[in-house]
Amino acid sequence: MNIHTGKYKCTECGKCCQRSRDLRLHWQVHSGVKLFECSVCSKGFTSASTLVEHKRVHTGEKPYKCHVCDKAFSRSSNLNTHMRIHMGEKAYKCYVCGQAFCLSVYLSSHIKLHTGEKPYKCHVCDKAFSQSGSLNTHMRIHTGEKPYKCGVCDKAFSCSSHRNKHMRIHTGDKPYKCYLCDKVFSHPAGINQHMRVHTGEKPYNCHVCDKSFSHAAGKNQHMKVHTGEKAYKCGVCDKVFSESSHRNRHMRVHTGEKPYKCHVCGKAFSHTASISKHIRVHTGEKPYKCRVCDKAFSVSGALKSHTRVHTGKKPHKCQVCDKLFREPYHLRRHMRVHRGKGHKK
Repeated sequence: MNIHTGKYKCTECGKCCQRSRDLRLHWQVHSGVKLFECSVCSKGFTSASTLVEHKRVHTGEKPYKCHVCDKAFSRSSNLNTHMRIHMGEKAYKCYVCGQAFCLSVYLSSHIKLHTGEKPYKCHVCDKAFSQSGSLNTHMRIHTGEKPYKCGVCDKAFSCSSHRNKHMRIHTGDKPYKCYLCDKVFSHPAGINQHMRVHTGEKPYNCHVCDKSFSHAAGKNQHMKVHTGEKAYKCGVCDKVFSESSHRNRHMRVHTGEKPYKCHVCGKAFSHTASISKHIRVHTGEKPYKCRVCDKAFSVSGALKSHTRVHTGKKPHKCQVCDKLFREPYHLRRHMRVHRGKGHKK
C-alpha cells in the first residue's frame, strides 16, 4: 500500500489511510496510548500487530525462515536484514577506513574504534565500553549472573560465547587447524599459543631469573616458584595450591566428579588432559614423534621413556645396591630381589 495516497491523512506525519478506522489506529503511535496489553508480562503496545510480534518472545515462535541457511526469526524485518549477509550487500561504509557493513548498527559500533568513544559506563567500577552489549555482559561480573547453561554438565556462563567455547569440551569439536603440523584446537587462543612451538617465540620474561615463556599463564605460574605463594587451600585435606584451577581440579579426587565424557564410548574423566589422551585410542593419533628414529607415541610420557633408549639415561636408582634403571617399573621389579633376600634371612 502506498502511504502517500488515501482518503484519510495523518496531520502529524502525513501518512494516508484508506479508512478512518485505520487512521485512528495509526494515531495511537503519536499519542502514546497503548491499548494492547501482553497477557504474560503486561507490557503495553500501540497496535495489535506489535503485540503479536512481542508474544513470540514468550512462545519462542520464529515463523520467518531463511531459505539459504534455515536460520529463523520472529520478525520479517529481522529476516530481511539477515538476507543481506547472503546477498553480500554492504550499504554502510566507514568514512575513515572504508570498511563496509550490511547493518547500520555494525557501522555505528565500528566507528567507535576510530573515535575511541566509550559512552556506556559501569556504575559499579566506572569501566567504560563502546557497546551497550559489552556493558551488559560486564555487569554480570558484579551481579554474578550466569544465564547461559551447558546442557551436558550444567556449568553456567556469563556470556553465550563462553558457553559455546565450553561445549567443544563435550563435542570434541576442534575447528582451528595449524597449517604447519595439522594439529587442531578448539579455541583460537590455543592455536595462537601453539604457533610459538614452531616460531620459538617466547615473549613473556621472568624479571627474576630471565627465564622466558611462550604464554603469559606459563610465566605467571613460574613466578610462584620465586614467591612460594600457595594461596588456594583444599577444604577437605588442607593441601595447598599455587593456582585456583589446580585446587579445583584436585577437588575431584574427593568428589569423584568426572565431567568430561568421551563422545565415542561414553567413558568419563575428571580432567581435560585425560580425555584428550583417551580420544587418541579411538583416533589412533600419535602426535609425539621421536627425533632419532621417527617412532611415534600417543602420549608425551611414552615418548620421554622411549628417548632414554637412545640417550642411555637411567634416572631411577635402587637405594639398596645403587643399580640404575631406565623405567620406574624396572626398579620396582628389581626391588623384589632385595625383598626376597630379606625374606630368606
